[in-house]
Amino acid sequence: MARTVTTRRKTLNTLLAWAMGLLIFFPILWTILTSFKTEAAAIADPPVFVFFDWTLDNYRVVQERSDYARFLWNSIIIAGGSTVLGLVVAIPAAWSMAFVPSRRTKDILLWMLSTKMLPAVGVLYPIYLIFIRMGLLDSRIGLTLVVMLINLPIIVWMLYTYFREIPGEILEAARMDGASLRSEILYVLTPMAVPGIASTLLLNFILAWNEAFWTLNLTAAKAAPLTAFIASYSSPEGLFYAKLSAASTMAIAPILILGWFSQKQLVRGLTFGAVK
Repeated sequence: MARTVTTRRKTLNTLLAWAMGLLIFFPILWTILTSFKTEAAAIADPPVFVFFDWTLDNYRVVQERSDYARFLWNSIIIAGGSTVLGLVVAIPAAWSMAFVPSRRTKDILLWMLSTKMLPAVGVLYPIYLIFIRMGLLDSRIGLTLVVMLINLPIIVWMLYTYFREIPGEILEAARMDGASLRSEILYVLTPMAVPGIASTLLLNFILAWNEAFWTLNLTAAKAAPLTAFIASYSSPEGLFYAKLSAASTMAIAPILILGWFSQKQLVRGLTFGAVK
């Protein structure tokens, strides 16, 4: 029998969910509000939450000082390119581990995951020298490759988990119908794993978008993404909180818009599926 849920319990759960959501979103909200303050209001003690003189001067100064469009375009290319390239490499790898496992499959998966435990600074020096030798320093191609390799274990693990939920008999039936390995992966496995691939793509795009260590150490001007754009407002002369908040807001705005659009598309798809 279904468990009865009272109206009071529903209301309490709803309020608790909203409270947790607002708590998680509060740092972002505070950053957005600070971006509309003067520098004096940004460091006021006690802090001023809403009742202050709103200004757009910080955004004007940031836009005049930095070429925001160039940083944004670099972030899109690096995050998007590393995610797509990672999927191209990880889908066949996860397929082989999920459907053609060997005695060493679990060992390989654990070894891949163990590479995430290594501090990034531990491999900075050799990668820096390799980039100098190959002419990849301060290039979008080099940074895309590095970010892809960093996130590749996560991509493989996530896809492996999703692929394990797909019955192997379906792929066997495709082979019996004469499907090649390429057709099996592209036209049978991939369509059934679209939700898992989409989740993996979104998570790794966000991870690549937020990557700061490698972008600050392997880029200077040409390939610098939005993380370097934000870091440029933390200078030895001091922390300009209002301008730093404006730069941060401009950096997270595309992700907030993407998240809102993805949520709207998801709700529309679920509604369409329920009606259908």
